[in-house]
Amino acid sequence: MNPLTDSDKRKGAISVRGIAEVENVANIKKTFNRHLHFTLVKDRNVATPRDFYLSLAHTVWDHLVSRWIRTQQFYYDQDPKRIYYLSMEFYMGRTLTNTMTNLGLTQAIDESLYQLGLELEELEEIEEDAGLGNGGLGRLAACFLDSMATLGLAAYGYGIRYDYGIFQQKIADGWQVEEPDDWLRFGNPWEKARPEYLLPVNFYGRVETARNGAKKWVDTQVIFAMPYDTPVPGYGNNNCNTLRLWTAKAPQSFNLHSFNSGEYISAVCDRNEAENISRVLYPNDNFFEGKELRLKQEYFLVASTLQDIIRRFKASKFGSTAHVRTDFTAFPDKVAIQLNDTHPSLAIPELMRVLVDIEGLKWEEAWDICVKTFAYTNHTILPEALERWPVATLQYCLPRHLEIIYDINQRFIHLVLEKFPGDMDRVRRMSLVEEDGDKRINMAYLCVVGSHAVNGVARIHSELIKSDVFRDFYAMWPEKFQNKTNGITPRRWLLLCNPNLSELITEKIGFDWVTDLFKLRGLESLQNDQNFLRELMKVKDQNKRKFAEYIDREFKIKVDPSSMFDIQVKRIHEYKRQLLNCLYVITQYNRIRDNPQGKHAPRTVMIGGKAAPGYHMAKLIIKLINSVGRVVNNDPIVGKRLRVVYLENYRVSLAEKIFPAADLSQQISTAGTEASGTGNMKFMLNGALTIGTMDGANVEMCEEMGRENMFVFGMSVDQVKELGQRGYKPREYYEKNGELRRCLDMIRDGAFSPENPALFQEIYNNLVNHDRFMLLADYEDYMRAQEEVSAAYMDTNKWAKMSLLNIAASGKFSSDRTIMEYAKDIWGVDPHGIKLPAPHEKPLSDEAAAAAVAAAGNKKGAK
Repeated sequence: MNPLTDSDKRKGAISVRGIAEVENVANIKKTFNRHLHFTLVKDRNVATPRDFYLSLAHTVWDHLVSRWIRTQQFYYDQDPKRIYYLSMEFYMGRTLTNTMTNLGLTQAIDESLYQLGLELEELEEIEEDAGLGNGGLGRLAACFLDSMATLGLAAYGYGIRYDYGIFQQKIADGWQVEEPDDWLRFGNPWEKARPEYLLPVNFYGRVETARNGAKKWVDTQVIFAMPYDTPVPGYGNNNCNTLRLWTAKAPQSFNLHSFNSGEYISAVCDRNEAENISRVLYPNDNFFEGKELRLKQEYFLVASTLQDIIRRFKASKFGSTAHVRTDFTAFPDKVAIQLNDTHPSLAIPELMRVLVDIEGLKWEEAWDICVKTFAYTNHTILPEALERWPVATLQYCLPRHLEIIYDINQRFIHLVLEKFPGDMDRVRRMSLVEEDGDKRINMAYLCVVGSHAVNGVARIHSELIKSDVFRDFYAMWPEKFQNKTNGITPRRWLLLCNPNLSELITEKIGFDWVTDLFKLRGLESLQNDQNFLRELMKVKDQNKRKFAEYIDREFKIKVDPSSMFDIQVKRIHEYKRQLLNCLYVITQYNRIRDNPQGKHAPRTVMIGGKAAPGYHMAKLIIKLINSVGRVVNNDPIVGKRLRVVYLENYRVSLAEKIFPAADLSQQISTAGTEASGTGNMKFMLNGALTIGTMDGANVEMCEEMGRENMFVFGMSVDQVKELGQRGYKPREYYEKNGELRRCLDMIRDGAFSPENPALFQEIYNNLVNHDRFMLLADYEDYMRAQEEVSAAYMDTNKWAKMSLLNIAASGKFSSDRTIMEYAKDIWGVDPHGIKLPAPHEKPLSDEAAAAAVAAAGNKKGAK
């Protein structure tokens, strides 16, 4: 039996053209067994499945190391401009399959494990997700790292190595219950600790002023940052970049008085408080929570990272001059720092502190370097999501940085008055220091002032930040503002997660689409090819059957694979309007019960996502969805025509199963609230059709595929704004639409919570009396669009053609395209990157690798 066809055209069954060499199966088996014996100290008789996974991970790691060393050597030799991507979140998911895919190892490893009597897919499932992110922002950072390595950019990701990532979600009696994500409990084979680069980070203390006016931050509490490096391999090019994550370590010194008075245990235990900085990821998405620990996390990231960046700059060929004092004038020519949202915004005053207080530069020179170095990506216009740190908190934790922010603000206000003389209202609006109530620092404003480029993440979002959030700043510096529409890596989100579709596409248009997603346009010529459309639907059917088996196995719910898989997966938030989806389910439930003999397209509505633990309304929405599902799924009249599934613990590895199986993607946020979205792109790339508002990247998706291939509904941004100004009265919509009123009354009267009829009263009151995100205003048009969806699904040929045209139009939404635009327009580097010599040669031999390590040791400072 052929193991490749037997395992459903495994993820690596597609031959990887242009990848290094045909891997030697015998050598992989030998290496696997060597690691099982000598690394894990096990034999086949006592080894567990996790031991086999770890042996496989170490085997793949061996193939990474020489590429990793050689890439860093090459960057040292060429000394290109380096890109530093600073993010509090990197939602990487699993590493094994992605690494095998990018290195072209999957086929050989699949065959090797088959000969050893093991199943690759079973070992892949053992790996824990690296869930160091809340949602889109962290997953975008992960996609960007993949694209930067694939394009050959000398790039580094910098973040925090949280002991506990985004919480594990359990659903108990319909409610979300959070459990800690102890993702490191079995170790992490994909990282390398670098204790030799331990760096001090300071907190608290006070500021001393010398007679010459120089400032010094003294009497601080010191915590050390220890880096852990994860290799980030490019696809098919032998490049291997680095993601460096910092963990907090307490100083080695003990409190001598405590030690001598017999309080040794207390002295040791006090170390835990210092190390709490990297203990846990804050689980809030699109919410700002001003806690001291969060501020310390943000500063911990930027302080350690900037020390590392400056050390690397000084150790580079350019920085290693005979001058006693490093010449920083070329710093912006060699360093580009991208701030992923405002979380790393303290990097701006921190770089100023280092340049002025430590390196001795004049303020004007340091500020010029700072602005030319930093660029800022805005991810939201929701006011509750914008960071505003209380002055009192900054004064206590980072007194010198508060002084620097005041100095930045003073000089900035002078510039504003130069351009707009006498306009004190404008000065009040634009000041970094907000005086209303408790004094706060607006961190988004700090990012705009301290960066040379500011970008939104979809065209409509970028226009909104110019006309709304940063209107005054746009009037002052229109040249700073840009758009960079988000993208996703086609390696993970098609090649890896959907091998059957990848194989079908490759058979028709070749393999170049993996690194040039615009090549998918070549599929448009097949839109009337009935044989191809049948093959396309056959692939979708196979993916749906596989996912239906997973749902049955994991959630104990049987679903019909021939029903429409209607899916909405994302963080639970009122603006994303999972409640509107829920209203559709209730409406459709009522329609089926009222007319059981009617023509109803069978649907399985799946909703998944995590709510921030402190977000009461979001958690109540999860309870409502599950309560509605319980009623719908147990109704004998409704039967299989409508099912509801809550996809518990939505995460990257589950997303890889969801997107290939989806028929319909719900992207239904209120127009003007979703910055971009990237889940919408993943659905599109995998052939799901979209029902959505003209919000975020939906607008550009619609342009690419044509409006006829998308189910568009709802108010536009301008209509939302106009309705808000006119005075939105949701009760009027409630009273004039009978179906809507019936749904809301059922929620209010306990139809889905008979044991506690008042349980969902708050949801009813909120929608009928307030409805901030205008669900009721869009309900009628949403129901119209859903009827169009059902009609299209019943026409198999039409649906297949629309699905094909969605895939074909996905090219724009590759993160490769996004990163090329960042490189060209913001970072000032060649968007095609730098190429390692002989990219298709075999990996280094053990002897050559040893020599490479020795050579790298001589260039330790540049690591």
